[in-house]
Amino acid sequence: MDLRQVHTYMLSLPGAWEDRPFGPDVPVFKVKKKMFAYSAPDKDPAQITLKLDPMHGQILRSTYKSVEAGYHMNKEHWNTITLSEELDEDEVLAWIDESYELVVNSLTKAERKSLSS
Repeated sequence: MDLRQVHTYMLSLPGAWEDRPFGPDVPVFKVKKKMFAYSAPDKDPAQITLKLDPMHGQILRSTYKSVEAGYHMNKEHWNTITLSEELDEDEVLAWIDESYELVVNSLTKAERKSLSS
């Protein structure tokens, strides 16, 4: 799975949009005003950073060399994922979904409702 596919998938999620608050080279993906992912396209291979359940993140870090504690983020909740051959595309998409859902669940009821309209 390449970074372009990942970006396209993230933008296909309800209410998702791209921002560049950290500069032109760091795409940040948000739902409403909250970040659920960002990417490092200048890395080779490319990387994405996702918010995951802390226990799930720890399990992934101990299972995959391609998953590390989030770069420049809260290491308990954020995980940097190198898009390598080690990872299955369906797994990466599921982790993106988890990150998105964690953020959506933190929105107000009205904000969540507006996503399904």
